[in-house]
Amino acid sequence: MQTTLEIATQGRGTYEITPQVTAAVTHSQVTSGLAHLFIQHTSASLLVCENADPAVREDLEAFMSRSVPDGDPLFRHTPEGPDDMPAHVRSVLTDCSLCVPVVSGQLGLGTWQGIYIWEHRRAPHRRRIVITVQEV
Repeated sequence: MQTTLEIATQGRGTYEITPQVTAAVTHSQVTSGLAHLFIQHTSASLLVCENADPAVREDLEAFMSRSVPDGDPLFRHTPEGPDDMPAHVRSVLTDCSLCVPVVSGQLGLGTWQGIYIWEHRRAPHRRRIVITVQEV
């Protein structure tokens, strides 16, 4: 089964998509397999992260902001603004795809895990994620 999610972001930050991915897995009726997610963008990424304490994701953003700051004079690619190239670097350093096991018809996530889009641009965007659920 394959479907595409379209998620509106409000700018830089993390956006949980676990409920939408769970719905896709349920709809697939796969009981044992893999859910593969792929984001079709070069300035946003996917992550599995703690879903209990938002400070974890805030700390990740603080780390990334210090590591790959907007407006760094190192970057020549700036046609869309000072956050353009840093967003590309951030997405390369993180993941554009994830693979999560499907166990007994459900995502095989741990107790404190959720699936997130990590928007690396400051402006709102519409992000597309292709979800493929396969039985094994």
